Amino acid sequence: MSPNKSFRHWGGTMLAHYTNGNVMTVKKALRHRSVLSTMKYIGLLQFKDEDYEVATATTVDEIKQLAQAGFQKFDELNGIHVFRKPKKFSA
Repeated sequence: MSPNKSFRHWGGTMLAHYTNGNVMTVKKALRHRSVLSTMKYIGLLQFKDEDYEVATATTVDEIKQLAQAGFQKFDELNGIHVFRKPKKFSA
């Protein structure tokens, strides 16, 4: 695979991940005519634990703030809500 194609595949896959699998957004960004073409670019990513930002919340206001910041609830322990979101493109 050429560098341009591998970068395009990676970009399409990352865009799909950050948009929770919104195929139409990826289709538009990659300028595909067919959704079938777009599906070839969308792969399943397995993130390691260190590839996530993690935060906790104990109040409704904290939960709202994390949700607005793009965090998704991952777990709950003894009344503490655990949230995470994938780290964006880091240097």
